[in-house]
Amino acid sequence: MIIPVKTNASGYEVHLGEGILEDFSFRNKKKLEDYDQLIIVSDEIVWSLHEDYVRENFTAPFKICIVPTGESCKTFESYLNVHTFLLQEGATRNSAIFAFGGGAVGDLTGFVAATFMRGIAFYQIPTTILAHDSSVGGKTAINHPIGKNMIGAFYQPKEVIYDFHFLKTLPLREVKSGMAEVIKHSLISDNKWVEEFYQLTSLNNLDKQQLLHWLDKGIRVKAKIVEMDEKESSFRKYLNFGHTYGHAVEASIGYGKISHGEAVMIGMIPALMLSEKFGNLPNGFAKSFYSLAIRLGYDIKQVLACPFEKLADFMLKDKKTMKKQLHFALLDTIGVPFIKVVPMEDIKQCDEQLRKWIMEGK
Repeated sequence: MIIPVKTNASGYEVHLGEGILEDFSFRNKKKLEDYDQLIIVSDEIVWSLHEDYVRENFTAPFKICIVPTGESCKTFESYLNVHTFLLQEGATRNSAIFAFGGGAVGDLTGFVAATFMRGIAFYQIPTTILAHDSSVGGKTAINHPIGKNMIGAFYQPKEVIYDFHFLKTLPLREVKSGMAEVIKHSLISDNKWVEEFYQLTSLNNLDKQQLLHWLDKGIRVKAKIVEMDEKESSFRKYLNFGHTYGHAVEASIGYGKISHGEAVMIGMIPALMLSEKFGNLPNGFAKSFYSLAIRLGYDIKQVLACPFEKLADFMLKDKKTMKKQLHFALLDTIGVPFIKVVPMEDIKQCDEQLRKWIMEGK
């Protein structure tokens, strides 16, 4: 499968399929030879799992830079270390850098690529379900202790190589994290697609062809929105559905202590409550979605460890907050998102309702 992504800044393709890394090397043999350096950035766990496969199928000579696993790599220290590696290895403006890992590695590597010598070629080789979202669209960033993804740039990759071979080793926690973003894409785009998830009883042992179909749809949803709004001035804000409250939960608990997708799943529940209030979403949908999340194994009770005052503080520092007004992505109906300035008091009421459902065990 090939999905084109067109923006004002560039155009590129997302390639999806089983065992396609070798095909990438073959298709781009001349281009890869023209770069003076190829550097793969990966984390400790991903590289230990897939080094042999990469060395066998990525046929061009490369150097490997290892960074910490997960959100712990999205720090000033890791950002500096990768730059140092590039300089010490003699990388130039004619070098290319490859992000090989999950969304965190992609975010870090993309930001390094955007800023090393004012920009070098950058490729994404995502290895998680979650990265079907983050590897497309050109958002790159590292975290600041005060907020997630606060330091970054819009910088599009040359190509995204989504080889399904890498998904075989994903633990259930990573499957849940990634599927939260897939479900988000369905909510902002297609009511019939949402119904497919309501038929699930578990995220264990997902059918590979079904997953490929969902990921293809999710990437197409994102690609279409990115084409309309590359730098998040309007339509792209819809992709933040569930993220304002979710990012606050993630920051409150601590990056890496809760997966990004789990935090987004939690964040979508208050967003759906607000959609019932300010949109035309049927009353009770948020509660049914909460029940779905519980059935699929999401640990919603983690929010109990986050005092609302702390969540409110993080939400006010969110990138989407302007003049201390919270701009929430909401749904008028399933598949019809909109942006709404929401008073903190309304968010607090949703937070209280969520905590009540948790405590009641319903």
